[in-house]
This record gives sequence, C-alpha cells and structure tokens, in this order.
Amino acid sequence: MKYKVREMKETDWKAVYDIYYQGMKGNLATFKVDSPTYKEFDQERLQKGRFVLLDNEKIIGWATLKQAYTIPEYRGVAEVSIYIANDYKGKGAGTTLLNHLIVFSEKAGFWTLEADIFANNYGSQRLHEKSGFRKVGYREKLGKDQYGKWRDTVLMERRSKKVGRD
Repeated sequence: MKYKVREMKETDWKAVYDIYYQGMKGNLATFKVDSPTYKEFDQERLQKGRFVLLDNEKIIGWATLKQAYTIPEYRGVAEVSIYIANDYKGKGAGTTLLNHLIVFSEKAGFWTLEADIFANNYGSQRLHEKSGFRKVGYREKLGKDQYGKWRDTVLMERRSKKVGRD
C-alpha cells in the first residue's frame, strides 16, 4: 500500500483521538485512563515532529515526539508515540510513519529516541526493532493500567548514526 505522511494539524484532532482511543481501549498502548482534550495532548508534545499517516485522505495513524527530559544536556533525547488504526496494523503503516519520524528527528537534532512499550505489546516492539530500536531495559510494575492492574514495560531506544556522534 502507498501511504502519505503529512504534518498533524489541530483540525486532525478527531481522527487522531479516535485512533488514540482504540489504543486506550485495547489496553496495549498507554497508561492514560482519561480521554485527553486537544489542549492536553498539545501541551504534552513538542510542536514539531507531529505527523499523521494517510491512506488516500483518511487518517490511519499518527506519531509525535515528546521532550524526554527537562535537563538541558538531554535536549537531543525524545520519546516517541505512535498509534496506528486497528484496521491498518501489519500492513506497513507503522513502519512508514515511524521511519518518517526518525528522519525528521535527526534533521531536528535528536540523537536518541526512546519508546516505553507495554511488555506484552509484541507488535509494537517488533515495529520499533525493524526501525533500528533496541531493548535497553525492562521496567517492572511501572504503572497501573485502566483496570488498576500493574503493568511492566520494555524501554527501547534508537541512537542516531548521524546526530550526536562527536
């Protein structure tokens, strides 16, 4: 399939939220239990590095960057969020979008990308591995999910081969 990536706009919020909600409902993607407003979503993420993935003109996925740490020396480290509509999983959509985000991140000066993934979300772990991420840690009982159950996560990172190599 041929997909198109473009920058996310505020007017995309309904479609972005619907995909985010699928992730929340599936209980494999986020600890968040409350539905965020666009304002909350907007404030959590960097203004640059927000993309949607389109099949024709339909939004089928989204990805963003968050500043991972407030320490100035870590300004080149970002956390990745990526969500793909259920109907498009396993069809190359995630790979297209994540690789686009990686290229953008390097142009923007990020040398490390992190992803904190539920330990039982094997599809997301495989997606990240295909795009050059590696497992660097296992975090036991990091937080409680929407049902109050403690969840473990796998910390994955991708180090740029272009940025931060000096």
